[in-house]
Amino acid sequence: MKLVFIIGNAAVGKMTVGQELTKITDLRLFHNHMSIEPILEIFGEFNGPTIKRFREIIFEEFAKSDKYGLIFTYMCAFDHQDWNYIEHIKSIFEPYHTDFYYVELVAQQSVRLERNGSENRLKYKPSKRDIELSNKRLIEDDSNYRIESYDGEIPFDNYIKIDNTNLSAEETAKMIKKRFDL
Repeated sequence: MKLVFIIGNAAVGKMTVGQELTKITDLRLFHNHMSIEPILEIFGEFNGPTIKRFREIIFEEFAKSDKYGLIFTYMCAFDHQDWNYIEHIKSIFEPYHTDFYYVELVAQQSVRLERNGSENRLKYKPSKRDIELSNKRLIEDDSNYRIESYDGEIPFDNYIKIDNTNLSAEETAKMIKKRFDL
């Protein structure tokens, strides 16, 4: 089995690149908002513990399956111990002889603000449909968290950092597929 983590800042294109990668591989996509949006709808607010439990069930069951692999997208704050969460997810898959891959996407804030209102993003992420509020959160997150790794900070062989500011999601997905022979 293969587990591909696509990490990066808000509106960098994690989900959209993941969608394109599923078209050219046998990987399945579990983008972060697939666990966030139903919980927001049911509870009417963000409920972190429930979202985490929901994800755990998906990870545990998928790890036991005979599927080729999974893409998980996540906004990882390097200065807030989020890397520990990724390590926890890995621990669920490790008993099943999983190969792990790490893709970090980066793009300029101005481009991400444009992408923040894209039709595809809003289709799959209802909580982002208040564009003014979503843009405000994106800018605040940029100010409050370090969501881009330092050069050399991620030591894994199966890691690639892609500046997709001027790349389409399709081009980026092809780069990932080729780099990791997916």
